[in-house]
Amino acid sequence: MRTIVALLLAAIALPSPLPAQPQPAAAPQLSSRAVATTLADKLVSDFVFPEQGARYAAALKANAAAGAYDALSGLPLADRLTKDLQAVAPDGHLGVRHAGLGGGGPQIILKGPPPANGGEAAPGQPPRRIRMVRPPAIEHAGWIAPGIAFVRFNGFPGDPATVEAARRFMETHADANAIIVDLRTHTGGGLAEMDAIFPWLFDRPTRLLTMATRKAVDQAGQSPLTGIPTLREVAGDPAFVTREHWVTPGPDRRLNDAKVHVLTSGLAASAAEHFAQALKGTRRATLIGTPTYGANHFGGDQELGGAYTAFIPVGRTFDPETGKDWEGRGVAPDIAVPAEDALVKALTLSGLPQGEAAALSAKVAPPLPLNPQPKASR
Repeated sequence: MRTIVALLLAAIALPSPLPAQPQPAAAPQLSSRAVATTLADKLVSDFVFPEQGARYAAALKANAAAGAYDALSGLPLADRLTKDLQAVAPDGHLGVRHAGLGGGGPQIILKGPPPANGGEAAPGQPPRRIRMVRPPAIEHAGWIAPGIAFVRFNGFPGDPATVEAARRFMETHADANAIIVDLRTHTGGGLAEMDAIFPWLFDRPTRLLTMATRKAVDQAGQSPLTGIPTLREVAGDPAFVTREHWVTPGPDRRLNDAKVHVLTSGLAASAAEHFAQALKGTRRATLIGTPTYGANHFGGDQELGGAYTAFIPVGRTFDPETGKDWEGRGVAPDIAVPAEDALVKALTLSGLPQGEAAALSAKVAPPLPLNPQPKASR
């Protein structure tokens, strides 16, 4: 079990959620077996790895037939289905949600109220949920010190205003000697903000990463990658539709030689990891902090009926040179320091004295725990 917190974000997809049917104001009641069966069928048809999807489905159907879900509904059923899926094979995105907490959106999920006598909660105790206000997508964008630009991204939602704000940040700081991009609290999103940032940093067309979507999903018109201009379809595994993510330099070349530091933590997930690996793999940035969360497989929310949804991964992103992805492992930093100290390290590498760097870091310290769980607990 996760020992401190786990973030469940409805928008942790990469790059855009799969199409979902509008949910009626009063969702019809479905039996727990019907929810489990619908989920099992979707995993067979859509999960990125067919054999693994079939294993998930078999476990769900066996549990349903044995009556394991009959007494559950709402959030407890969503929790149990997620737990059973993760027991078959861990996946950083796969999970079931229910609108019983007031709809989708971010939640902080704790293990439950601590027992009165301390120690561990009783086995099977339901998690305690605390609604969390979604932070703004962009924070602290500006000059943190002379010649050093700083921006924190909490997510890449892909809306026009956020994409334009990302582009504008690069434009207004194009004379920087160093750019520090803080991804330590970034929990997902899409490619649009990346595609607004990357053209400022590269001096030649560059392949960044490769993305492969399960072919049946792509051919059904449900791929979240369709129509993105920075993706180029290429030959690959016949079971997938393979696309490469490329950057083309923009006309303003002032940042081509700027130092780029990317701050990472165990909370940074999904699109944050795509951003970090793209810059690390091309050696265009130095990653500073701790390994990221390890949620690689992209996809989106699908309706199960009865106010239940499931995030079902339909593809994977990987390094085109090695074929490896970061699922379950995260993206490793180039310079390993505690996540809380990552900005201090980036500022000192940019030429600031230690004391000044520490004071500036404290002023923009993120409010969330930056390493919410050990990797081995997944």
